Amino acid sequence: MNMDQALQTYIEESRGLLDEMESILLRLESEPQDEETVNAMFRAAHTIKGSAGLFGLDAIVAFTHVVENVLDEVREGTQAVNGELVELLLKCCDHIGLLITVVAEAGEMLDMEQAAAGEAIAAALRSLMGGAASGIAMPAVQEDRFDASGGGPIEGDYWHISLGFGPDVLKNGMDPISFIRYLSTIGDIVSLRVDDSALPELNVIDPESCYLSFSIEFRSEADKKTIEDTFEFVREDCRLRIFPPPSHLAAFVERLEHASGNTDMLGQLLIEAGILTSNELEDALAAQESTMAAGGGAKLPIGEVLVKEGVVQKEVVDVALEKQRQIRDHKAQEAKFIRVSAEKLDELINLVGELVIAGAGASLLAHRSGDVALHESTSIVSGLVEEIRDGALKLRMVEIGETFNRFQRVVRDVSKELGKDIGLEISGAETELDKTVVEKIGDPLMHLVRNAMDHGIESAEARMAAGKPAKGSLRLNAYHDSGSIVIEVADDGGGLKKERILKKAVERGIISPGQTLSDNDIYNLIFEAGFSTADQVTNLSGRGVGMDVVKRNIQALRGTVDIESMEGHGTTVRIRLPLTLAIIDGFLVCVGKSAFVVPLDMVLECIELSDADRKAADTRNYVNLRGEVLPFVRLRDQFEVNAAAGKRENIVVVQYGGQKAGFVVDELMGEFQTVIKPLGSVFRHLRGISGSTILGTGEVALILDVPALVQLGVARDEQMVMHGA
Repeated sequence: MNMDQALQTYIEESRGLLDEMESILLRLESEPQDEETVNAMFRAAHTIKGSAGLFGLDAIVAFTHVVENVLDEVREGTQAVNGELVELLLKCCDHIGLLITVVAEAGEMLDMEQAAAGEAIAAALRSLMGGAASGIAMPAVQEDRFDASGGGPIEGDYWHISLGFGPDVLKNGMDPISFIRYLSTIGDIVSLRVDDSALPELNVIDPESCYLSFSIEFRSEADKKTIEDTFEFVREDCRLRIFPPPSHLAAFVERLEHASGNTDMLGQLLIEAGILTSNELEDALAAQESTMAAGGGAKLPIGEVLVKEGVVQKEVVDVALEKQRQIRDHKAQEAKFIRVSAEKLDELINLVGELVIAGAGASLLAHRSGDVALHESTSIVSGLVEEIRDGALKLRMVEIGETFNRFQRVVRDVSKELGKDIGLEISGAETELDKTVVEKIGDPLMHLVRNAMDHGIESAEARMAAGKPAKGSLRLNAYHDSGSIVIEVADDGGGLKKERILKKAVERGIISPGQTLSDNDIYNLIFEAGFSTADQVTNLSGRGVGMDVVKRNIQALRGTVDIESMEGHGTTVRIRLPLTLAIIDGFLVCVGKSAFVVPLDMVLECIELSDADRKAADTRNYVNLRGEVLPFVRLRDQFEVNAAAGKRENIVVVQYGGQKAGFVVDELMGEFQTVIKPLGSVFRHLRGISGSTILGTGEVALILDVPALVQLGVARDEQMVMHGA
């Protein structure tokens, strides 16, 4: 993977982490004592910051570090979680998202206004921490947070350096004292103790040999590697052990706990955390090999060797081992998934569509040839193609829960802006539908949610006066029904006022005074362009722009939108969408020489139109289906097919949205895998047709828009009943 691809991956993952942070914050507002929630928030911020550093995105690193410091105080319990803090951290998420878009994706700098807004947020964060600086620094840690045992001394909040020079260091031209003097240039030597226990009797002393060792307490902001590098030229001729101060040690443990997970090697984890140096790891590996040779093949784990050699404390190794286990588990989980470009999936779906068409053609030729073996082979191929089709479509199916969860923030912010207390309930989040549909349904849902909060749910005073809870409720729900997905936006507000809607419709000339409409027709008037019953225009709504766009966008997805409302009790807007926009199972029918496809999921049954019903069809558009009135639509008349009716006709009974209707056709051709081809703009106003497909013969068949035709059949039936009455 090149750097550009890696950066794009970082951008995508960071946006996902920001969504996760936002969801966590909204939970944190209601569950401030949930420690794991705070830890998850910290990990997400830490991952964004750490990965940004790899790409040199200093602006993201600096800002996210301030956020990380605040979250660290929350974890330690020194910073209380309240509405003010959550509000500020939500603004931080927004600003980090802006930095990712502008700095990481576009490679540009923030403009002055954006930078000033970011600095204001950072200043507010610093004020929470008592004015702490925002630069990259070691996070403050309580000294008593970490108690170490074994692996070397850590008394006093200083670096402890145990230094023993080899006997030949002087012969090799090195002056031990000069290294100690150089050490003082990067910090302060608090104490220095000389160990002369190895000094022999005076009569046997070799003046060119070194017998002294040193124990040094050292105060410095340098890291372990820098201190070790002080003795670089004498490293092969001395025994060196460097132990960090307790405060640093606790910070190192923090680093281990929140390491990015680039490696699962224990030694490398300790090196990245600044606890171990490369030289110390090499020495430990050499000691491990020596132990294995002396023990007859038994190899001690490297962690035990590091503790035994006095390089790392046992508690630190335990933390590193736990982190190693987490990283390996995470990698094993990641190995189950692979990131694939959406464009590649679209190409695959297109190819599968062409395969379906080609397979249908081969099956037709095999059927006409009369060759039984060939027909059997093509049937097997058709079955495999169907499985490939289903598998390919599942690749594009995603849960709608991610889209629903984005509205947690919207509901919180808008309810505060309106001065209302509104809660969001989500159900059916695991319901799956096509990724393309998910991407295009976001804006219509946004309009409906904001409209429900502004117009639907009353103020707390009005709700209490009506005997309702002061807190309003908004509900998002999704479920599968008859080969479609249904999305509901429901509120427990005041409901739609029919008289008010009718009055506005008459004023705007949408309907005539005295015109009789059903409840459903009245409610659907709010989808007319420019229609609004708001008393005043607000930042959210009232201009009559939005609901007509909602309906247009949903219809563009071959969907429908309906409204149920009860005055004083609330409103439910129900969106019904196809599960996929690419390939469906169809039921092929013919009228004369014209072929039509009905989505198979909506077909209930097929019956023959009796002679009596055929004769009565000139005066009524319904039949008696086992005691139930079934309105029907003659496709011959609806699409003006110039062909005489055959000796027998059939009715295809379909159901959509709880309503049944029948389509009168000449011939039933059976099930058919249908690749949906969109109609050109010339046919966009054609009612009753949602697309086209190519048959195995190469001919074009039209795909019926079942929702529109069902509504047409039901409406005609109601008109005839009213006319007869």
